[in-house]
Amino acid sequence: MSDVHIGTDSRLGRTVAIKLLKSSLAADPAFRTRFRQEAQAAARMAHPTIVRVFDAGEETITEDDGTETQIPFIIMEFVDGRLLKDIIKEGPIETTEAVRIIDGVLTALEYSHRAGVVHRDIKPGNIMITKAGQVKVMDFGIARAISDSATTVAQTTAILGTASYFSPEQAKGESVDARTDLYSSGVVLFEMLTGRPPFRGDTPVAVAYQHVSEAPVKPSSINPKVSPALDTVVLHALAKDRFDRYQSAVEFRGDVETAGAGHIPVRRPADDIAGGLFGAPPEVASTSELALKQLAEDQTMDRTQRRPPVIWIWAGIVSVVVIVIAVMFWALSLSPSDELPDTSRRVPVLTGTSYDDAQDTLLELDLAATKAEESSPTVAKDEVIRTDPPSGTIAAPGNVVKVYVSTGAELVEMPDTTNQPFSAAEPFLTEREFISGSVTTQNSPDVPEGIVIDTVPEPHSQTPLGSTVDFTVSTGLVTMPNVVGQSLTAANQLLMTTDLQLEPTPVADYTCDQLTGSPIIKQSLAPGDVPQKSEVTLTYCAG
Repeated sequence: MSDVHIGTDSRLGRTVAIKLLKSSLAADPAFRTRFRQEAQAAARMAHPTIVRVFDAGEETITEDDGTETQIPFIIMEFVDGRLLKDIIKEGPIETTEAVRIIDGVLTALEYSHRAGVVHRDIKPGNIMITKAGQVKVMDFGIARAISDSATTVAQTTAILGTASYFSPEQAKGESVDARTDLYSSGVVLFEMLTGRPPFRGDTPVAVAYQHVSEAPVKPSSINPKVSPALDTVVLHALAKDRFDRYQSAVEFRGDVETAGAGHIPVRRPADDIAGGLFGAPPEVASTSELALKQLAEDQTMDRTQRRPPVIWIWAGIVSVVVIVIAVMFWALSLSPSDELPDTSRRVPVLTGTSYDDAQDTLLELDLAATKAEESSPTVAKDEVIRTDPPSGTIAAPGNVVKVYVSTGAELVEMPDTTNQPFSAAEPFLTEREFISGSVTTQNSPDVPEGIVIDTVPEPHSQTPLGSTVDFTVSTGLVTMPNVVGQSLTAANQLLMTTDLQLEPTPVADYTCDQLTGSPIIKQSLAPGDVPQKSEVTLTYCAG
């Protein structure tokens, strides 16, 4: 779908991921509009388990023939870790680790579903695990942007490429909701436990057909280490009818935790499901209709009440129809308006401004401001991080808005990695949330090759957490000077200085004319970089 590059936000000094979408998608103006709307929705979500979207837009690129093309891009949080699909390729994941990972995925979905955003493309390729083990779900809203716009054949093929994680309703082309993400999460859990998805086929269409018509096997039939409790959870999540599977991420996560503890989750009765987020399933909703039908067909019961006159029934039906038509006409005639009443205010976007500017902006809206401080590795010192209530919230005049101002990154003591191998020093610092910067090599007479000589920032200095660290690493070499023509005494002293520490060996040449000071007429090592502690044969004129 895209090419991803690592980049640096020069304004805020942070590393970011830059995603440039393929030109086949960019050629569709309907997609660009939908993509921009979905990127804005994804950018509003801020949660540790969700990869943040910082910015989105279009880049103008000039082709070889001189034409200009608009390429949509997204600026995202940079995550240092591995894709879950690459981890699964190494084989089934341990049960406890699989439970922990799916718990993180469901936590992200719980947050996004409450925000009204359905992912639609949950799969191992959209889940990352950081080096610290944190679960990160990415590409929120992008799947919807592709599927809802006027897609081309190439885009449709791209969507079918993830058929292994389709829900039955997606495969049938029906409308989707949050329960679609829960089905896909069940597929991901199945694949983590067994090392392969529940349905496989030669073509995406064949796989999609199996999602609609075939029942999945128990994970324990593939991996005997899977417990019966997890079998129950997975099969419940993979129910074909969306009313038969989990109705919320909270419910799914609760059963995963129960199964992870070794207990089989207890299924809720249908009556409890009927009051859920998506209403009653069709079979539950039609129970009363079935009872009335049976009553009407029962000839053994005598009526104790006369039927109302037929004209009354028809008059009631006509009245209801007229009222419904009138309400629909009134609703359709309403024109949407973004204007707020005089008694309401919308909290503005204040991120990146100073507290004084934020306070002035709020005062203009008849809103009060109160200041709070917190550290931030991404927002510059004295700039606004966020507000409570958040931007876009409707508030009454006089309400107090809590403005969180950055105190800068948290200061920590810079670890001392000098005299350590660079191969060990770099991961040591990145594990402590520092960023590896440039590496400069330097000759040294006594520090072995590959050993760190110095770092910037200096060791033991107070440094913002997440700072970029530049390394100076020894080459294990020294620079051999040209001593030909110098006296033997001067050449010996020069090569044995602390800056070189070479080992000269004088050799007399009695075939030349005697010159004052026994000058050097040849050196065994040519001028330039040579290994530390090298032996240098100095041939001098002895007459």
